[in-house]
Formats: sequence, C-alpha cells, structure tokens
Amino acid sequence: MSLEPSPRRVILERDETGEWIVSVPSIPGCHTYGRSISQATNRIPEVLLLWDADPHHIELEVRVEPRLRKPVAAAKRARIRADLTEERAREATTAAAHELTAAGYSRRDAGTLLGISHQRVQQLLDGS
Repeated sequence: MSLEPSPRRVILERDETGEWIVSVPSIPGCHTYGRSISQATNRIPEVLLLWDADPHHIELEVRVEPRLRKPVAAAKRARIRADLTEERAREATTAAAHELTAAGYSRRDAGTLLGISHQRVQQLLDGS
C-alpha cells in the first residue's frame, strides 16, 4: 500500500498590475508569476523544483476578488448542471437509436427522427 504525500497548497491570485502571482505558503520565498492563469500555473513545477519540493502533489487555490466569487461560482454550478444534462441527453439518444434500429429503422431515418446525423447514430450504436 503506497501512501501519497499530502498535497502542498499553492495560491494563485492577481496583483494590482493584473499579473497572476503564485505563492507557496509552506515554503517562504517560493513564488512565481505569469500574465495569465495558464502561464502562472505552468511555472509552478519549475519553482517547486528550485526549492526541492515535489511538483506533482499540489492543491491549487485560485483567488479572485470578493465581488467576483459569486458569479464565478454560479457559472461553475451552471456548467456542472449543463454537463449532467448533456450526459442524460446522450444516454437517452443512444437508447432511442438502439430501439429505432432494432425496430428496423435505418440509421438515416433514426438520425432524422432524433435530430442528429446518421453518422452520429452509427457512433452511438458503436458505443463511441
């Protein structure tokens, strides 16, 4: 049984100039930055390695201004709901495609009835 090390907390927040600052509270002086979230997070492994710290087990905490927390959280919740709805739609469409073709409908007709292409019907029937 291998025990994974507990993740090291890494904080990412914007400064007054708009740069994204990365800091590692458990390692005083360990920080980096980037002009974008992507650029800053891509530099995390490099800065951790400079301090002989494991760059693989991190817990990233992205901080935004208090006034933006609520709309960001609402957008994330909406995205999760949309993903769940999309998955249910895919499952229902796959089941319908199987039933239609099992009843003798062509893939082309099944696609027309389901509002998708006959190629997509084939993908659903193949399991992809």
